[in-house]
Amino acid sequence: MQLLSYIIQQTQIPEKSIQNTLSLLNEDATIPFISRYRKEMTGNLDEVQIGEIVKFKEIFEGLEKRKKAILKALEEQNVLSSELEQKVSNSKNLISLEDLYLPFKKKRKTKAETARLQGLEPLAKIIMSQRVNDLEHTASKYTSNEVETIENALEGARFIIAEWINERTDIRNNIRYQLERFAQISSKVIKTKKDGTSTALSTGSQAQKFKDYFDWEESLNRIPSHRLLAILRAENEGFIRVKIAIDKEKALQKMEDRMIRSQNECSEQIQLAIQDAYKRLLYPSLSNEALSIAKEKADEAAIAVFTKNLKQLLLGAPLGEKRILAIDPGFRSGCKVVCLNEQGDLLYNENIYPHAPQNQTREASEKINLLVDTYTIEAIAIGNGTASRETKQLVQKIQFKNDIEVFVVSEAGASIYSASKIARDEFPNHDVTVRGSVSIGRRLQDPLAELVKIDAKSIGVGQYQHDVDQLKLKKSLDTTVESCVNTVGVNINTASESLLSYVSGIGPKIAENIVNYRNKNGSFTSRIAIKKVPRLGGKAFEQAAGFLRIKNAKNPLDDSGVHPESYALVDKMAKDLKVKVSNLIGNKEILQKINLKNYISEIIGLPTLEDIIKELEKPGVDPREKAKAFSFDQNIKAISDLRTGQILPGIVNNITNFGCFVDIGIKESGLIHVSNLSDTFVKDVNSIVSLNQQIKVKVLEVDVVRKRIQLALVK
Repeated sequence: MQLLSYIIQQTQIPEKSIQNTLSLLNEDATIPFISRYRKEMTGNLDEVQIGEIVKFKEIFEGLEKRKKAILKALEEQNVLSSELEQKVSNSKNLISLEDLYLPFKKKRKTKAETARLQGLEPLAKIIMSQRVNDLEHTASKYTSNEVETIENALEGARFIIAEWINERTDIRNNIRYQLERFAQISSKVIKTKKDGTSTALSTGSQAQKFKDYFDWEESLNRIPSHRLLAILRAENEGFIRVKIAIDKEKALQKMEDRMIRSQNECSEQIQLAIQDAYKRLLYPSLSNEALSIAKEKADEAAIAVFTKNLKQLLLGAPLGEKRILAIDPGFRSGCKVVCLNEQGDLLYNENIYPHAPQNQTREASEKINLLVDTYTIEAIAIGNGTASRETKQLVQKIQFKNDIEVFVVSEAGASIYSASKIARDEFPNHDVTVRGSVSIGRRLQDPLAELVKIDAKSIGVGQYQHDVDQLKLKKSLDTTVESCVNTVGVNINTASESLLSYVSGIGPKIAENIVNYRNKNGSFTSRIAIKKVPRLGGKAFEQAAGFLRIKNAKNPLDDSGVHPESYALVDKMAKDLKVKVSNLIGNKEILQKINLKNYISEIIGLPTLEDIIKELEKPGVDPREKAKAFSFDQNIKAISDLRTGQILPGIVNNITNFGCFVDIGIKESGLIHVSNLSDTFVKDVNSIVSLNQQIKVKVLEVDVVRKRIQLALVK
């Protein structure tokens, strides 16, 4: 099968669209660039569809690579017949491919191999023929110094037959079918973790979070991804044992129906070999395979949730270029206060001690008021960690001269950033507390620009991120970050290396070169000037230019999503209307006069022309909403303050397949189970709520011991 036909079969995307997309990918074009600037070539495919093409291209290439390795191995063993070669070449997935290779795979010394060396393979073949009446007499001919008795000979022959059974594709597929349709997954607590032993006592609190799975059973093909990952984590941490089970008697009967054709001594030996093959070879291998497939699907579901959450977080509402006072709150160690200018540069930092044990409340309030005046502060950002509520209450009591909005900002991953090389390079003369506070303030200004500096796994918007395939997770998260960065666009004159590195076609090294060039030569005044950056060649410029913004450039198109390759076209539109390009910018009345059909060519079609008009209407406009201040219920300070039936304000801080978690202003987040999100069936939690959404919730149940809060969404 060829790559093109394979992807068509998997995606149902039109052939021409796939063909042109593959051609662009082979030229190192990125997904954001292809989806945004090559719509005519792809048939207007979006990023998701192009991502599917990339995914199946990689799967196909991996399959082809494995085929070549297997064909080479078979050839070296001198067992590669034309029929086998054709079967290998026509394999459509890794499972069927590995089944074909199984009989020829080099094995460690097995019971079957030992029996072959003892000369018992002919006896195994005789038994499989099922035509011998006096099997004992026949088996006696195969006794020797190594095979002392007739039973030893028959046992050795059965080992060989069991291996043959294990290698039969039809039998393996039949058991796979039963596992796929009927397998039950069950879990039991390990006794020492449950009983009152010293081991149990030391791990009791950890075990409590897995209490639901101490005695659990359900269908493997229906278990939700989050539950499977939780069960597997509990097993990995040594709290439970997990078992996969199907109807053994039914499986054995189906194998016997396929293999036994007579009722004699031979059939009895085959029956024993079938039981041995199933118990020792087939079931352990194929049940592990079934669990592995289920785990892979669970990983994909968990990664999908993680990427959706990450996208919502990265595209969270920015406050914009405002002067910020940021506070990393704390009790004993005090609150670290920093002042930032509009670009996020550090102007000042100091510690204040408004809370216990120092209780310097008046001094802290006066200091904050003074800093707000001195540095013309426009908004205050407070981290949502320890002492966040108390610090916000303190700030809201201060009588500022001007209206100052107060925001509570997520600290997730701030400690990771503050100890990172990126933070050390940015602030070599300041400690981690200052860096963490700066990060909190910058997150309010622009969440995307700041969060790209942190490993996405550390931001905390997924579940079981440490349990899923780490390579797949990293790739998916990197793709998501890249998509978000290019959706928003990047100011090349203010962006950090981290942010620039995610721009289409740039990467870490060119990002470093851009910053170095900027530091040495000053701000870029045009997109064309970007070409002067070392190693930023024509291809990189083509990929990146449309996503880079230059404020107050001579050419107003440099601060838009219009690609430089379309500048001449915009010039022609302006010329035809007898106006300057600058007169087109933001002038909806003039833009409506343009007949786009007059500008369609072999290269540029209606999709690109419509995108150009949208950009000219609102050039450089950030597609994200603006940040809004929020207040929790001031009467709720701890989980013990919660009562069933209370209606509270909250912010969605995590979304999973089974519901969403809500910050209600205390240490513990509450869960709105999917069944409590709506009166009707909810297929996708994201269709009801989004990350950082401000909502109202009703308290349904509070478990203080397990620190669990059940909530319902209030419409």
